[in-house]
Amino acid sequence: FSFVIVFIAWLLLRFTQSIVDGISSQFAQRRMLMQKLQSFFQFFIYMSTGIAVFMLSFRIDERILALIGGTIAVSIGFALKDLAASFIAGLTVMIDRPFQVGDRVTFEGHYGDIVTIGLRSVRMQTLTDDIITIPNNKFLNDVVVSGNYGALDMQVVIPFYIGMDQDINTARDIIQEAASSSRYIHLPKPVVVLVKQTITDNYLAIELTCKAYVVDIKLEKLFETDITLRVMQEFRKSNILPPRIAVQSQ
Repeated sequence: FSFVIVFIAWLLLRFTQSIVDGISSQFAQRRMLMQKLQSFFQFFIYMSTGIAVFMLSFRIDERILALIGGTIAVSIGFALKDLAASFIAGLTVMIDRPFQVGDRVTFEGHYGDIVTIGLRSVRMQTLTDDIITIPNNKFLNDVVVSGNYGALDMQVVIPFYIGMDQDINTARDIIQEAASSSRYIHLPKPVVVLVKQTITDNYLAIELTCKAYVVDIKLEKLFETDITLRVMQEFRKSNILPPRIAVQSQ
């Protein structure tokens, strides 16, 4: 009889899969909903079949029930350990507030906007529209960098490199003008252009770093693109060249 139950469960799963595939092919907008319902139904079938087969195949008494109950309790305890840690960490994140919903943050190499802060996890939307789910307990020991911390504007850092023998003052003025006149600039805060000598791979160069504030964090990449295009155009007009190779590779 247990084999019959397993066979019926297999038929139900195959039938459900065919229904979901048919509806998904006809109504694409319903595909995600149907797949979620299918996952819940599959879990229900697996659990029901397993319990039914176990009850039919073994003679159950109080000692076996106690053993099974203890094993299940220990298993649930281990399974919920990380969940409990994430829950406590979620309360800590909400109280300490290292970041807020809408902040643009950097965490473990990921860069994007915080879209939700839950009791178990935080969801981040990257600049490529990927959604990353991060357990809250990850934030207890790792460093989180928030670019705006609740503000709408945010500082954007854009580096430029020119040769050692180029007109540094002219290049600095071009970058300053390009940033200050951008349509995305947040003018209440200053535009700063820092200059230093640097070595990048085989290049000995002058690095000019533009630090300016974008009016909205959503416009960060448009702001960076606007400044870069205008600076490169003016560099060509002023005959300001990029750095030259200082050491030839063997």
